Amino acid sequence: MKLWGGRFSKQTDERMNDFHSSLSFDQRLAVDDIQGSIAHARMLGETGIIPKEDAEKIIKGLEGILTDLLAGKVSFDPEAEDIHMNIETILTERVGPVGKKLHTARSRNDQVALDLRLYLARQVEVVNLELKNLQTVLVNTAEQHLETMMPGYTHLQRAQPVSLAHHLLAYFEMFRRDRERLKQTLDRIKISPLGSGALAGTIFPLDREMVAKELGLNGITRNSLDAVADRDFALETIFDACMIMMHLSRFCEELILWASSEWGFIEFDDAYATGSSMMPQKKNPDAAELIRGKTGRVYGDLITLLTVMKGLPLAYNKDLQEDKEAVFDALDTTLSCLRIFTPMLATATFNREKMENATVDGFLNATDLADFLVQRGLPFRQAHAVVGKAVAQCIQAGLRLEEVSEEELSALSGVDVSGFRECLDMKKCLEKRRVVGGPSPQTVAEAIAEARDYLEMS
Repeated sequence: MKLWGGRFSKQTDERMNDFHSSLSFDQRLAVDDIQGSIAHARMLGETGIIPKEDAEKIIKGLEGILTDLLAGKVSFDPEAEDIHMNIETILTERVGPVGKKLHTARSRNDQVALDLRLYLARQVEVVNLELKNLQTVLVNTAEQHLETMMPGYTHLQRAQPVSLAHHLLAYFEMFRRDRERLKQTLDRIKISPLGSGALAGTIFPLDREMVAKELGLNGITRNSLDAVADRDFALETIFDACMIMMHLSRFCEELILWASSEWGFIEFDDAYATGSSMMPQKKNPDAAELIRGKTGRVYGDLITLLTVMKGLPLAYNKDLQEDKEAVFDALDTTLSCLRIFTPMLATATFNREKMENATVDGFLNATDLADFLVQRGLPFRQAHAVVGKAVAQCIQAGLRLEEVSEEELSALSGVDVSGFRECLDMKKCLEKRRVVGGPSPQTVAEAIAEARDYLEMS
């Protein structure tokens, strides 16, 4: 008979059993379920809700189950519906009828909310560590490329010269924000709902704070209805995963472009590329492409849970069983992508020569010429128009700005332009951009030092 079967006079249909069961995916909560149960049992004993010797017997039984579970010696029964019922059934088999006292003053509603919070708290820390590993690779790579010039782009058109180091640190900042979001989410995850019961708490004098403290949580929920019905913390976790995947996908898009023959900025290590079954010459950036593709999958997980939640009346509804597969998949996918992307980037080879050669054409120094004219007294808008005309003439004549004569530029601008070519030197264009957050080697070196301090402290 089901543990909840007292009210029923008929067995559950086998098809309903299969449809209803969550064991196939919620068994990954087993460790968290046992730890939550140990804390709950200890509190029941300390408060005198059950005899202390019964609580100690239950705790010993749970600890034994945990030891066997970690050793791979525990098997679960699909007939028991979910991980909570399985653990309770195994416990009762091992310690006898006293095991049935564990569920005093507790519902599966607040139990599963606690389990999921404990699980997500652990997993968010794992994601954070993987992001830190990636940031370390970014800083190490940037340090090697302080002087590696490349085009900066807007609209995928060459715009102004930057360094590869500066470009890589842009992603460092994205992942810094991701880690900040995870930390904020973690603060909201680490709140104990246990004691909320099915929806209306309990008549027993629980010490909810004791349970929260033992589990390393920051506090307790304030409303029993909200506590069992809330999945904001799971939604936030998936949203954080979406942001991480979006940043990875943007990075992958650029790396895929850079790896093409048309760009030739990067070559992936053979360990993170694949070939063609038909074309012998091919080296495909499949790892980067898969990460880009899996981003949509994580977005789908967010939409799944948002849709589940949008029409639920208070308090608990069985729909909430659908939260786990979505959040599990989002975290699994994000972690697998981070664990491939980081070594893929660390082992890639950047072609300095091709990157620097790409800055020669495309008038990347046009803004510097306009700024030079501003320094000679022209208003910026007028200087902008003058350089625009000069660029148009260069395109017609097949010239670069450096090849325009002083006479021609002076005639266009109406000011003395002697020595203007010095401002067009690409390396000087880069070096002069020393504004905080800018791409000069000096500024980027300072940014790298700050990034290393951040990594050491975070």
